[in-house]
Amino acid sequence: MSIQWFPGHMHKARLEIQAALPKVDVVMEIIDARIPYSSENPMLAEFRGDKASLKVLTKSDLADPRLTEEWLDALNSSSSTRARAVTTDDVPTIRRLKSALIGMCPHRKGRLINAMVMGIPNVGKSTIINFLAGRKVAKTGNTPAVTQHQQKVDIGDGVILWDTPGMLWPKVHNVSSGYRLALIGSIKDTAMDYTDVGFFAARYLMDQYPDRLAQRFGLESIAETEMAVIEDIGRRRGCLGRNNRVDLERASRILIQEYRTGGLGQLTLETPATMQRERILTEKVVAEAEEAARLKDEKRKKRFKAKQKAQRKSREMDASRRERRQ
Repeated sequence: MSIQWFPGHMHKARLEIQAALPKVDVVMEIIDARIPYSSENPMLAEFRGDKASLKVLTKSDLADPRLTEEWLDALNSSSSTRARAVTTDDVPTIRRLKSALIGMCPHRKGRLINAMVMGIPNVGKSTIINFLAGRKVAKTGNTPAVTQHQQKVDIGDGVILWDTPGMLWPKVHNVSSGYRLALIGSIKDTAMDYTDVGFFAARYLMDQYPDRLAQRFGLESIAETEMAVIEDIGRRRGCLGRNNRVDLERASRILIQEYRTGGLGQLTLETPATMQRERILTEKVVAEAEEAARLKDEKRKKRFKAKQKAQRKSREMDASRRERRQ
């Protein structure tokens, strides 16, 4: 499944973020604790450069606590980055993010601190802003792309939050990241294939959390293939069609929904080691795509030049024939 979901307002947001970043003191990037790597926007990392960054891992109550600690250690290893894990069940921890932002800007002591809030769709960015502001100033929802315009929010103690629209990047080259983004709901359901995502989820859960699958769906054993697992889930949940065949899409929807709502427990879909491996693979994929685009462009230019040359030659021959006739 190739993810390409980049609505017009996201392109506009990208340009606005690039224009505003020079005026910002610190960046607060909201990422999902279940997929800290895949929910980081590589485009935002490129824009930010060396600017101080506070990574906020939201929905940590849905993530594997052991892996969340691994992620915090990995993210905090960078000199310009600090990381915090939060959940809406622990509001004081969220409100302490303001102190963290202030502590990352000692050079702004006694002056306003401008903190830009970034994040992909549906990671809880607006919810974090509302808690920090102590009031509802940003729209929230369970579907991506709720926020579509920038706004500034004064959260007190000299900190101004610059809220930005949730933004993906034009093409998700890492196929696994695309599936993970779809699985947590950061891509509109109309832009994904439920069965593809369900098969991806089944494979990962079979490998990493088989006991959770068996317990949640009352399975006596875990089948050997993704399709067989989805079929078993479908039979247990009544997703049967004609001739008692399992409706794979309905069964996949159930598995996806169980994951999103925490029905399968606290699960994380990637580790810091996963990030290191996939970064190397993604760099290779991007390099190959760029090289293919370059070769395609060269061929296009050659065809254009050959066409121009043929047209010139034809004009010269026509001119020569006219001269002979005269």
